[in-house]
Parts: sequence; structure tokens; C-alpha cells
Amino acid sequence: MKIICIGRNYTAHIEELENERPKEPVVFIKPDSSLLPKEQDFYIPDFTRDVHYEVEVLVKICKVGKHINEHFAYKYYEEVGLGIDFTARDLQSELKNKGLPWEKAKGFDGSAIIGKWLPKSNFKDLNNLSFSLLKNNELVQEGNTSFMLWKIDELIAYISKFFTLKKGDIIFTGTPAGVGQIVANDYLSGKLEGQELFSVNIK
Repeated sequence: MKIICIGRNYTAHIEELENERPKEPVVFIKPDSSLLPKEQDFYIPDFTRDVHYEVEVLVKICKVGKHINEHFAYKYYEEVGLGIDFTARDLQSELKNKGLPWEKAKGFDGSAIIGKWLPKSNFKDLNNLSFSLLKNNELVQEGNTSFMLWKIDELIAYISKFFTLKKGDIIFTGTPAGVGQIVANDYLSGKLEGQELFSVNIK
């Protein structure tokens, strides 16, 4: 199982981090060991002092595909969900400044939260899904898939040029503006179209 993540897919988030707008999707991978087990608390690792939350809509691949045509990409997933891409922002900045890969800042143990999965048939339009993240019951991130630079089917077609997609692979489709730091005793919960799909305690 691969966790394939897309960076810089929402204009407002690009602007808040003062990044350059990409000409094509920014792709990186988290190892399967980054998945936080269900019902487990997230413990801030000791190698960072600045972990940020990034809420994202997720897609689970349902069959093997390579060089998938965008027109047929909808056949390769049946479920959507919501999750968090935790990022050690201080470490990421240090690595980026040195021109080095981000894996240590993005792929560390427990850095991926994956909530409940829902059939995509539950939704009228996957390109118009509202989602949000609450920290200590206060809204901190709010987004809609209509604001993605690259939509879900476009991402699947693009990713499959480079990586064979296999059943069970998960795509993190990017985060909107509003990312921020977590500290011990925070409580995070994520909603997709008003339905809570995950919650986690920070330690």
C-alpha cells in the first residue's frame, strides 16, 4: 500500500507558505509506516518543535492501473475519505533550504491520519466537496474540492504516468489554507460534507 500525496494543490495554501505555484502536480510519498493506527493518539516526535496539521480529501484506489486516461480515472476508485498529513515544518524548511528531499518531515511514523471511508456514490459531485478541520472544537481549516488546481481524476491520470496504482493505494489530494501548529493536549477532528470522519488527541 502506497500513500501518495499532492502538495500545492490549493492557491491560498501556496500563498500562505509563500511557495511558487507549480506548473504540474507536486508529488511525494509517505511510507506505510506513517499511518497512525486507528484510535491511537498522535505523539509529537522529539526531532521537531513545529508540527503542522494539513487536512485533505483522500481517495482509495480499487484496482491496478498504469497510464490511466483521465476520462476513465473514475473507474479506479469507489471510496473517498478525509485525513491529515502531519508535517514537521521546521525540518521541512531546513531540508528545502538545502535542496534535500522532504521525507523526514513528511513521512515519519504516525504522520498520516486516515479517517472513515465513504462510498463516492454518496456524493453528487466529487469536484464540489466541502471539508473542514476543527482544533479544540474551533474551525481552523475549511476547503472545497472545487478549488483544487488539479481535480481527483486529473491527479489519478498524472500519478499513474510515474507509479503503477494498486488496489489499496491512497491519494492525499492536497490541503487548503489555514495550516497551523499543534501542541500537546490539542484535539483535532475532521468533517467531510458535515460528517465527522476522524478525531485524534495530540500528546
